[in-house]
Amino acid sequence: MGARTFDWKPVDLGGIKTVSLYERQSKVSTADFAHPVRAGGSFRSFWDSLPSILAAEEIRRAASAIAAAAANQKTLILGMGAHPIKVGLNPLIIDAIERGVFSGIAMNGAGMIHDVEIALAGKTSEDVAAHLGRGEFGMAKETAEFILGSVSRAFAKGGKGLGQAVGEALLEENTPFSQTSILAAAARLHLPVTVHVAIGTDIIHMHPEMDGAAMGALTHYDFRLFCSLVATLQNGVFVNLGSAVVIPEVFLKAVSVAGNLGGALHGLTAVNMDFVRQYRPLVNVLQRPTMEGGVGIGLTGHHEIMFPLLMAAVIEQMDGEQS
Repeated sequence: MGARTFDWKPVDLGGIKTVSLYERQSKVSTADFAHPVRAGGSFRSFWDSLPSILAAEEIRRAASAIAAAAANQKTLILGMGAHPIKVGLNPLIIDAIERGVFSGIAMNGAGMIHDVEIALAGKTSEDVAAHLGRGEFGMAKETAEFILGSVSRAFAKGGKGLGQAVGEALLEENTPFSQTSILAAAARLHLPVTVHVAIGTDIIHMHPEMDGAAMGALTHYDFRLFCSLVATLQNGVFVNLGSAVVIPEVFLKAVSVAGNLGGALHGLTAVNMDFVRQYRPLVNVLQRPTMEGGVGIGLTGHHEIMFPLLMAAVIEQMDGEQS
């Protein structure tokens, strides 16, 4: 069978119908454009100078939702991984706690570990590649002894979760850098802070003092406490900061528990912040929990830039509303 041949001819564009640019609906106008900033200007002038387009508009929506929820005493929960601690955001998170922005904090096990190391030694985040081959990765003695000792004592007494147990222990020990610890700040201000552990994912699980029963009991207590917080998120805000798996999965289960027990999440604003887009935060944080009358806002960018920018805008709006 031979190749087919066609007698193709260019289309005649003479019959094209045009519309007026001035009447056509457009997505962008000069009213949405950015404005140059002046040297020495205020943060508000910088914030107002951003374009009203795409991510700049989304971060405005997120800041407004957080400021409004705080002003109206609605629940605001910050869920986080360990990376925000490793890029130096503890002082901003502690400042937000002290200002009454957040109603509760939820973190994964790695977040607890890095926060404790900051409180103990003022430093954290080891060079994994340098230590792994020698079998020394994750073997910091003081880190494991402090956390696992706190867990053991709290388990024996009962009645508290992992976040509270470790935070109170940091205060009791008056560790050298406790003023820069999120867990210590939360314990000092009696703010609920929950720690959600996946056994085998954290360095302290390799140490001989590790008690799986104790760790499991305390982190399960925290899951139930987290469910209580999530159940009050109607017209509130949940921010997932840098957790790609654990916090989005825990959040989704807590949303289901809240719904099963009669809690309503209508009006929820869910915000996800990470430097890459991940499946679980997109689906478990932004989409599924907001299907029935909520808003999902995704902010992609480096934590050390995006979160300070967001919190500065929130504080600016909160102070403006109070003045």
